[in-house]
Amino acid sequence: MDLKTIGFLAEYNSITNEKMNELIRNLSEEQWVKKFGGYFNSIRSLCNHLCICDFNWLKRFSLLRSFEYINDPFFKRTYSFGSHAFETKEEYFKLRNELDSFIRIFANELKKEDLGKYLVYRDSHNDEHNQKYGLVILHVFNHQSHHRGMISIYLEEMGIENDYSNIMDIL
Repeated sequence: MDLKTIGFLAEYNSITNEKMNELIRNLSEEQWVKKFGGYFNSIRSLCNHLCICDFNWLKRFSLLRSFEYINDPFFKRTYSFGSHAFETKEEYFKLRNELDSFIRIFANELKKEDLGKYLVYRDSHNDEHNQKYGLVILHVFNHQSHHRGMISIYLEEMGIENDYSNIMDIL
């Protein structure tokens, strides 16, 4: 993992979320909350899960060292797993844009030496982990891609064509 790759993934994440959200914006309320067979059983619940995870990972990332982004009042709030980060689609879009902005800021604040260090953190079950920082960052981007893929499947199940996640589109 290197800084250029992390910067690219942060940009890809933001662009892909924008493309996905163009489709979500056009969903009816019924489609937004429609139940499917996955653990996160609606597009709304998947978006909520991603926002909560991204927010909490950004807070965990700041455990390594002092980052400027974490001083923003945005990070005074808390989101626990299982809570609701937003009530409406508009609130979701605002939160998603803020998170994507902070992810890009975080990527720009990283230093090469950070990537080889180890991050000690507690997960949502309060289990302690000690993992290589660069690999944890890669995990977060992979997690986002995984759940955007699930959203893509849910959209397809409703007959909504989509191809918003092609990483080749931004190369």
